[in-house]
Amino acid sequence: MQIQIYDTTLRDGAQGEGVSFSLEDKILIARRLDELGFDYIEGGYPLSNPKDAEFFQRLAAEPLKRSKLCAFGMTRRRGMKPADDPGMKCLLDAQTPAVTIVGKSSDFHATEILGVSLEENLAMISDTVAYLVSQGRQVIYDAEHFFDSWKSNPKYAAETIRAAAKAGASLVVMCDTNGGTLPEEIERITKEASVTVNAPLGIHCHNDCELAVANSLAAVDAGAIQVQGTINGLGERCGNVDLISVIGNLALKKKGYEVLAGDDVQHLTELSRYVYEVANMNFRNGQPFVGASAFAHKGGMHVHAVAKAAHSYEHIDPAAVGNERRILVSELSGRSNIIALATKHNLAQDKDLMTRVLDEIVDRENRGFQYEAAEASFELLVRQLAGDFHPHFNLDRYRVSVSSREDQTVTEATVKLTIGDDVFLEVAEGDGPVNALDAALRGALVKRFPSVATMHLSDYKVRVINGEAGTAARVRVIIESQDEEDSWTTVGVHENVIEASWGALVDSIEYKLCKDDGGGK
Repeated sequence: MQIQIYDTTLRDGAQGEGVSFSLEDKILIARRLDELGFDYIEGGYPLSNPKDAEFFQRLAAEPLKRSKLCAFGMTRRRGMKPADDPGMKCLLDAQTPAVTIVGKSSDFHATEILGVSLEENLAMISDTVAYLVSQGRQVIYDAEHFFDSWKSNPKYAAETIRAAAKAGASLVVMCDTNGGTLPEEIERITKEASVTVNAPLGIHCHNDCELAVANSLAAVDAGAIQVQGTINGLGERCGNVDLISVIGNLALKKKGYEVLAGDDVQHLTELSRYVYEVANMNFRNGQPFVGASAFAHKGGMHVHAVAKAAHSYEHIDPAAVGNERRILVSELSGRSNIIALATKHNLAQDKDLMTRVLDEIVDRENRGFQYEAAEASFELLVRQLAGDFHPHFNLDRYRVSVSSREDQTVTEATVKLTIGDDVFLEVAEGDGPVNALDAALRGALVKRFPSVATMHLSDYKVRVINGEAGTAARVRVIIESQDEEDSWTTVGVHENVIEASWGALVDSIEYKLCKDDGGGK
């Protein structure tokens, strides 16, 4: 059975705290969703702001190829004909093949929030849907607060969705707007609703109880044919249901369901990280299916088992969603971890090397290094111990100065490098010493290695290791970097926070260059 995937990242997802999409961001994400064959893409509410209106104009000029674009709106205003309502005009001007209308399912919301009679609320639903259908639009009706309404007054909740279906809505979507319904309630009410309305059902869940995925799957098992949600679960309060997990479960875990076009599921990790990148948000490492930690193994016993049979500690093949297995290294690691990580360098049969690597890890972690969260630094360490690492550049010196000018603090970094027989000297300012060093280092390197321009630092963490030493304490710096394809993490340790940052920064650049040479992940 084909389950429709309806994405509302560009509207409902944009309501999440810290989420802000520019017009170009919205177009880029819509195009990427279209490439993967999402059934519906909700672009926004064209009456709410000029940006959404222009978004629809741009896509009307260059339509999507695989997905149906939806404009979102509300039922007509009370006491007004749909043809006279400015909201209806904006929805039609958006020129989308489908329109999603949200209406009140609850008697309480109708009388207390909208301030209309129960009969007028039903008329507002019916009139709006019928008018848009008469104008040649497919109408999807989102029944707001549906599950809470059904629990308090099922008779009236049923009347609202019947009004939408009778007026021509092609699909009625049950919304768990407060995110407080349990899976067993979702399943029961979906089955009860399905026998009261002559229209297929969809599900729209929020994640306030951490149950949005479970609730969406329960609704599908009970007969819903469409799931509405967002990429990475973006959205108001605790977010909407994460479509990444919904698609992964329907395509790979549950039987009898099909989503997207089959092979498109292999691009879920890429899609997830693309949306994070466009939204300028950090990746969520523990995100199921696509997170960096989703298939990460640390304990030596686990790694030993995975080496023999991956499914012993992995519920799917990571490649099925475009992810990869990661072996973490720490003082808890055994030889199995080292061998697993070194396999990609064809070093697994070198027992002496494995011993040297393990001894070096233990020694370095005693000094404050932590490779569990810095796999890129670990790979460089393995290469160094194997004699398989050749630095792309050598540092002659660096200098950082901080000065005040007219009540402003100015940080300047100077870096002198040698690359082959050439010497490069670069000066750069930045928002703090690490930012200035990063700018100067990349400014020098980009002249010989243009690809460093595609990477940037996405996170920077500092932790004091031996706090009892006071201001002389050793610090550990973790830097996360990203380019257009991957993210990686490096570590540096020193009593001087600038030197620790420099070590992590150099590892980050070296890993990027090794990766571009074909030697990284």
